[in-house]
Amino acid sequence: QVQLVESGGGLVQAGGSLRLSCVVSGSFRSIPAMGWYRQAPGKQRELVAIITGSDSANSADSVKGRFSISRDNAKNTVYLQMNSLKPEDTAVYYCVVDVATLEGNLEVWGQGTLVTVSS
Repeated sequence: QVQLVESGGGLVQAGGSLRLSCVVSGSFRSIPAMGWYRQAPGKQRELVAIITGSDSANSADSVKGRFSISRDNAKNTVYLQMNSLKPEDTAVYYCVVDVATLEGNLEVWGQGTLVTVSS
């Protein structure tokens, strides 16, 4: 079983910063990919950023230059550094990982952490 624990969400003023963390635990062989999605009220869930095991990263155009994704393989942790936050970044942010297990690859989602940006 694979579990994700997210942290770092909260309330911040526009222009501020937050760092989200997501720790992966359980039984797996490797984590080929780690990423973050978000879902704002009344909107569809969207990909924010993703990073592979070789540290190849991509992010949505809406966050380029403001958000950065990184991972610490020794700690099985993925981070999302969010700078210059805007009210439109307000959403529930979900960590998602692709893990390799003995039974095959598995996609696992976190419970979500709320980020609220006030104007």
